[in-house]
Amino acid sequence: MSLANTVLAVNDDLPIRTHDPVHSGKVRSVYWLTEADSRRLILQHNYDVAEDTPLAVMVISDRISAFDCVWRAEGGLDGVPGKGAALNAISNHWFDLFKQQGLADSHILDVPHPLVWIVQKAKPVLIEAIGRQYITGSMWRSYSKGDRDFCGIKLPEGLERDSKLAELLITPSTKGVLKGIPGVQEADDANITRQSIVDHFTRFNFKQVNDVDLYEKLLKQGFDVISSALSAIDQIFVDTKFEFGYVKDRLGRDKLIYMDEVGTPDSSRIWDGPAYRNGKVIENSKEGFRQMLLQYFPEPDILLNKDRMPERDALAQRNFLPQQALMDLSQTYVNIAEKITGKPIHLSDNPKQEIIDVLQNKYGLVD
Repeated sequence: MSLANTVLAVNDDLPIRTHDPVHSGKVRSVYWLTEADSRRLILQHNYDVAEDTPLAVMVISDRISAFDCVWRAEGGLDGVPGKGAALNAISNHWFDLFKQQGLADSHILDVPHPLVWIVQKAKPVLIEAIGRQYITGSMWRSYSKGDRDFCGIKLPEGLERDSKLAELLITPSTKGVLKGIPGVQEADDANITRQSIVDHFTRFNFKQVNDVDLYEKLLKQGFDVISSALSAIDQIFVDTKFEFGYVKDRLGRDKLIYMDEVGTPDSSRIWDGPAYRNGKVIENSKEGFRQMLLQYFPEPDILLNKDRMPERDALAQRNFLPQQALMDLSQTYVNIAEKITGKPIHLSDNPKQEIIDVLQNKYGLVD
């Protein structure tokens, strides 16, 4: 079995019946179903949504994105073997755990294949909701330069890099470019304060101001559930990103849910517990790959400086990384997924055909 064949690198060309253009992101592609197919699936599979809810098929690829670029390796390896299945398996595991413990629902209605979700349409809240339990990454970079105000939160003196914070901090940033909001930078991923969100809650797509409290409650609840479960396998939940959105229940009432993925190596930092106690940080997340890129290229400022984005794009397009770099990352993703779920992650020798077959035979979505 060729390694390249196990990777789903192109995921926006599947023959899924849809009247709308496929939305293709850096990693996932979304196929919005026809109204007839949405209604049919809701009835056939008894999904817990209003009967007129638009549905989509979301297909995750094995592409690897870092520093806002997609990276490839030598030998035709255009993705990371097992990455997509690992990310979906981890998210599915956490969402199931959330449901068992009475937390909010997610956008996922069905899992036809390890690389596929059937999801309900949601109106996203325009916030990258970030929870931090340790000071590292961008927070540490800001702190080390003397900043003591981070997203409106006053930080104490004397903190050390990679140390645990006194409490879980919520440090939100913008999801997309939001224009015309006083005090909010017109840039993607711009840090924002809680007060800005409260003052302009409708601009961030909140239905009511009290939902700002609700999103924070859901973030803390989700973080605590994941952190506790990771602690049980001696892993440290360092920080993570949550996304939220609104959907309608069966009676047409709005409810706030979790969206996208949660607690994965792509959206979180996860550290190995034994290594941390011995004074060493071992990343069980994409952060290790990011650090490898910074060391691999002779001019790391290209990767860190947003003003050099054209150079960065060219760097990713013109350079094929050593195959071992993606295989090491594959091992990271698969190992942490198997630790979390307690189940093996299987590589398919033809993932695209598997997806087509199941969507055709069990869901009637392929002509």
